[in-house]
Amino acid sequence: MTTDVLPSGISLVPIEAFTDNYIWCLHNTHDAIVIDPGDAEPVLAFLKKHQLALKAILITHHHHDHTGGIAKLVSANPGMPVIGPRGNHIRGITKSASQGDTVQLPVLSLNFQVMEVPGHTLDHIAFFGHGIVFCGDTLFSAGCGRLFEGSPEQMLHSLNKLKRLPDDTLVCCAHEYTLANISFAQAVEKENQALNDYQHWAKQQREANLPTLPSTLKEQKNINPFLRAHELSVKTAAEAYCEKTLQDDVAVFTAVRRWKDEF
Repeated sequence: MTTDVLPSGISLVPIEAFTDNYIWCLHNTHDAIVIDPGDAEPVLAFLKKHQLALKAILITHHHHDHTGGIAKLVSANPGMPVIGPRGNHIRGITKSASQGDTVQLPVLSLNFQVMEVPGHTLDHIAFFGHGIVFCGDTLFSAGCGRLFEGSPEQMLHSLNKLKRLPDDTLVCCAHEYTLANISFAQAVEKENQALNDYQHWAKQQREANLPTLPSTLKEQKNINPFLRAHELSVKTAAEAYCEKTLQDDVAVFTAVRRWKDEF
């Protein structure tokens, strides 16, 4: 996959929702698209404040905190496309997308390639284009989503798929979980200086009421234990946690994910 940049004049903005969700918005000062609107109200308020017209919605997976605002937003903007996972299980989706599809959004001159990334849920997809990946709850800053439906093998495969994107890809996940994730990551890799530096920066961001997102894929490959199952430091820590030898990356990932669930 190739990386190109956002067209001139397009802004990328996280809209805060609930206690820690981000609804990502792309706009050109006239028209907008949003990703994973779990709540319509903050989106409508943002659109009104900036005098934007909503033209499309992208959905990564079926959880309500990513889909709950669809109906109200569509009722305010009839006929606009709502693009998300195949399966006809998410009410309001008008066009389904699967691995290898290209989602065209001509109103903003944007095109996103669809990646199937199951693990957190079985229907989870991500949208990659213009140097950005909207990855929902699959990859977080310093973490990854819980395995509600998929297997550790599926999730590791999905994370490895994301890992193959260009290093400068902006990681736009859907939750502000960074500081809590860093605390766990430090339990896994106490000596990881990049991680400790990242914690210092993230604390400054949150103290200033600023988001820690987007991150870059390069940063995540340096600090995120769920992208580092192949590293000896992560394998050693995981073996100490579960008190047994782990034979491969899947076993290491499985142990680290269980450790995080119990952390």
